[in-house]
Amino acid sequence: MTDFSGNAQAMSLVAFCAVATITLLLCVMTGPDRDDLDEFYTGYSSLSPMRNGLAIAGDYISAATVLGTTGVIALCGYDGIVLALSTTLSLMLLMFLLAEPLRNAGRFTMGDALARRMPGRGVRIAACAVTLAALLPLMLVQLAGTGQLLAFILGFSGDSLKTGCIIGLGVLMISYAAIGGMKGTALIQILKMVMLLGSGAVIAVLVLRRFDWDPGALFDAAAERSGVGSAFLESGLQFAGGSYPRLDMISSQFAVVLGGAVLPHITMRMYTASGARQVRRSMSWAVSSVALFVLVITVVGFGATALIGREVIAGADPQGNTAYLLASRAVFGADVSTTESLLFTAVTTAIFLTVLASVASMILSCANSLAHDVFATRVRELSGRHEMTLARVSALAVGVPAIVLATMVQHRSLQPLVTLSFTLGASAIAPALVYSLFWRRYTRAGLLWTLIGGSAVVLALMPGTNLVSGSPVSAFPDADFNWFPFTTPGLVSIPAGFLFGWLGTVVSGRRESEEQRRQYEAVEGWILAGAVRRGADRS
Repeated sequence: MTDFSGNAQAMSLVAFCAVATITLLLCVMTGPDRDDLDEFYTGYSSLSPMRNGLAIAGDYISAATVLGTTGVIALCGYDGIVLALSTTLSLMLLMFLLAEPLRNAGRFTMGDALARRMPGRGVRIAACAVTLAALLPLMLVQLAGTGQLLAFILGFSGDSLKTGCIIGLGVLMISYAAIGGMKGTALIQILKMVMLLGSGAVIAVLVLRRFDWDPGALFDAAAERSGVGSAFLESGLQFAGGSYPRLDMISSQFAVVLGGAVLPHITMRMYTASGARQVRRSMSWAVSSVALFVLVITVVGFGATALIGREVIAGADPQGNTAYLLASRAVFGADVSTTESLLFTAVTTAIFLTVLASVASMILSCANSLAHDVFATRVRELSGRHEMTLARVSALAVGVPAIVLATMVQHRSLQPLVTLSFTLGASAIAPALVYSLFWRRYTRAGLLWTLIGGSAVVLALMPGTNLVSGSPVSAFPDADFNWFPFTTPGLVSIPAGFLFGWLGTVVSGRRESEEQRRQYEAVEGWILAGAVRRGADRS
């Protein structure tokens, strides 16, 4: 039930090569002119709301969501559903609270949005540093997981082949970001979402058909084969081994809800909308697409447990990252027809494309921030051609270390890296954006305290969690320097991020707060109402 035929492996390999060739060709054809910054950074805001919404959803649904969240559903049942719903809630919060102000305040990067009311190179450098710190771990997860995924699908186990896959795919992703810019990566995200939703929906329908279209029968069968009975359908299984399972779960959900949608590769899509109405419609499409996919992975995750059992899934991968593929194979039964092999190939290709598109967008976001926020601000009259060259060189400067680090962490648990990215988003980026966009008295010192202080608390607490050491599934299972009692540091770091922003503003003094209030009032109409979309200053 869990092995893949030689026919399916051969078809998957051919499909992977075809997708890589086609998508690279798309990037070359849609790539920007050599001196057109708006085209490179925003694609001229030329995408329709539906296509932009699909691109946002594509950025948001990474391989960690497809494989990791499905694995949590398959192994932990109810807790996995809560995690999946939290991802949708995070995007809804972005839509209702931050999407329009972000689009109005920014131009190309998160640094633009923060510097709208607090100009200064220090603000931009801090924004770039947090962008790199939040996205680099997610890039490592995607790249390192790719080697394991391809080995699982294609049936090879040599470490050198896995490393070769990571290097080859990393080079491909750097090419996407450097050549295609925003428009090229958007087209890849759209293609990915169409394939992911289409193939996933068919697998979910086939799973439900195996249980006579009765979701209750599916859930009961999954609970029966989970090995834990009714506990599979109740809260607490995911963090049962921790000291404070309830608080652990709350901390984890807060990190996902507050941190997931504010990561820079997601928020940069807000700047591709041409107006407030377009950003609202784009976000509506994005939320609808993500909600539909959450429904799909819920059915597929429970289907994996019901069809092959929780023990088999954990045996294939302790984190459950292969559950999506195992369910896609198991739903066909013992004899697989040519049509079913084609469908399985579509599933594997969609996952392959998910990895490519996700990392390409993250590299692009980091490269844009380096070029626009750090290097371009040093030279007042830097031409568009030179800044675009800087962005492309920055893509290489970000991508190469990511590839090297991914080859080094490929044999360790990657869950700490996912948690690190989301917690940094929730503890540093979310409070900085909320305060900057809505608090009139917020000062430059408060902003820097938020970004630096929130990040520092996360980086200080994360090594002490049981995701890093002290458990058989941690990144360092043979070591034990676990001193922090929670799996995710969000319970401490998220309030700390907001507190640092408030303290930094208070310490700045009343005079500076009043000055910042006047500066905010001068741009309040642009930020909150979008009265006019001004070009961002390079200050």
